[in-house]
Amino acid sequence: MGRKAGTLYMNPKRFGALTKPCMKESIAFLNCLALHNNNDDKCVRQKDLLNACMDAQANNKNRKSWGSINYHLQRLNKGRK
Repeated sequence: MGRKAGTLYMNPKRFGALTKPCMKESIAFLNCLALHNNNDDKCVRQKDLLNACMDAQANNKNRKSWGSINYHLQRLNKGRK
């Protein structure tokens, strides 16, 4: 089993940071919660920033998914043969 020799392959984990749009806001909110002993009344600013980011992502429905990069590499490689 495994990959065939000579095929194109790209590790998708290497590009994992590209698909995490609200990570900074999430980390800031979690750090604030940890600092204030899970009292979210003191983390209103971070909570609002996280909600705004998540709402912006939910409204971004017009973006089309490209699918797996390895699928497209295999598809392009098929055309060369």
